[in-house]
Amino acid sequence: MRLATVIEDGLPAVAVVVDSRCVLLDIPDAAMRSVRGIAGSGPAGLERISAWLEEQPQRAFRSLDAVEFGPVVPDPGAIYTIWRNYADPGDPGDALPDRPMVLGKLPSSVSGHRSIVSWDRVLTTNVDAEVELGVVIGASATAVTPATAMRHVFGYTCINDMNATDPWLDGDQWLLGKSMTGFCPVGPWVVTGDEIDPRGLRLGCTIDGIAIQEGNTNQMRYSVAEVISYISRHVSLRPGDLIATGTPGRLAGPIGPDRRLQVGDVVTVWIDGIGELTTSMA
Repeated sequence: MRLATVIEDGLPAVAVVVDSRCVLLDIPDAAMRSVRGIAGSGPAGLERISAWLEEQPQRAFRSLDAVEFGPVVPDPGAIYTIWRNYADPGDPGDALPDRPMVLGKLPSSVSGHRSIVSWDRVLTTNVDAEVELGVVIGASATAVTPATAMRHVFGYTCINDMNATDPWLDGDQWLLGKSMTGFCPVGPWVVTGDEIDPRGLRLGCTIDGIAIQEGNTNQMRYSVAEVISYISRHVSLRPGDLIATGTPGRLAGPIGPDRRLQVGDVVTVWIDGIGELTTSMA
């Protein structure tokens, strides 16, 4: 199942995506009014949505081109990002960190598919885009093992981990530089975990259609299960929390690894089996 958050009459609403169309979810239950709530409702919640969907007439559906997308989880409790989690060709064997390297983004940084992102160029002109497989947490997780961690995954989405890693912003943790308004585009929808295997997914990022990243989730140094387990040993993961699981290295060309985002750039991150998430820079 694919679930999106769309903006309807100025407010976020859940939509069920079927092929190139969607229908607004209308189940009289507070838990069904947000992707975060649905993530916490477990398999029973998805069964309710499936039964409801079967009863919807074709006239209830609308084209995806006619909707305004919001962040797929507009109100995450927490956003974790994993640093240096992709092995690059030529890395020495000892390059593997001895644990997942966990950074963070503030929940207020989320934005949606087709959003326009701008920032104060006086603060920084050193902003990058990064494609990351996003994990949406379902059932709460505290001190879970890798063997049981996947039971706590609600689904997967695309995340563009925009960031400015300038030392004058906040040292080497980069919380401010990763959390400016709009710096976490997430979407366009979440694909539930029963429909996708996070292993072996191709992913990439383009600027104006030119590739700057390409990779495969098989390059992850720490798997989704290992990342969830590690984080949950230290903090409790809750429904709707997001984990950005790392990013492949920049391509050598044609744009090159040192090109930073500029006004007018259109960035698209894509992941096989999920879709494309596009953001414009202003």
